Amino acid sequence: MKIVRAKFNGEIFYGELIDDEVLRYEGSPFVVWEPSEEKYSLNEITLLSPVLPSKVTGVAKNYFKHAVELGVHDYSAPRNPVFFNKPSTSVIGTGESIIYPKIAQHVDHEAELAVVIGKLSKNLTSENWKEHVLGYTIANDLSERVLQGQDGTFNGNFTRAKSFDTFCPLGPVIQTDFEENPELDIKCYVNDELKQDGNTKDMIFSIGEIVEFVSSIMTLLPGDVILTGTPDGVSKVFPGDEIKIEIESIGTLVNLVQ
Repeated sequence: MKIVRAKFNGEIFYGELIDDEVLRYEGSPFVVWEPSEEKYSLNEITLLSPVLPSKVTGVAKNYFKHAVELGVHDYSAPRNPVFFNKPSTSVIGTGESIIYPKIAQHVDHEAELAVVIGKLSKNLTSENWKEHVLGYTIANDLSERVLQGQDGTFNGNFTRAKSFDTFCPLGPVIQTDFEENPELDIKCYVNDELKQDGNTKDMIFSIGEIVEFVSSIMTLLPGDVILTGTPDGVSKVFPGDEIKIEIESIGTLVNLVQ
């Protein structure tokens, strides 16, 4: 199932994307929801971020080639995932504008597979983590590299660099049919020029390892999102650029930098 969150005539609702139509549901996939008889074409509605998380947790440098392109030439995987949090106010949906911060000097796109938590979760294990995940979506973990620290270490301020409003586009859907260790192509285009071309099979820490580790530290609430890292090929973006991210079986996330 492909779950969407949408707006029609001022009303916000969840639904299921079936071909080019959205079947409206009453309620929420995180509690109780039931299909209605209402259907809308995609040009009748506005797709929103498919979820409103209480927090977004991201894993840093989870692809070797990305670590190298950031200057860590002798990079070796840490014992555990290194992660950071982005606030809920950084989340926007497909079609919404990314606001370029006034103080920004170097903003990069980062195409990522994102995990959407479906249940209250704490201390998950490799045996039960899938039961607590609603599905996967697409994320763009935008980052201001000067604030993050450009020396390839973790000496910069990750929170400040990644927490600007609109710095976490999500969508367009939550794909509930997912594999434990997916091998999904991730592509990112800037103004239709291919920049990132990777695959989730190259992640250092698997999704299960990431979810298990993060949930051992903090309670994950229904709707929370975990970003699994980005492949190499990140590049600088500017106001006026269009960023398009594609992940097979999920869809395409499109945002304009403003």
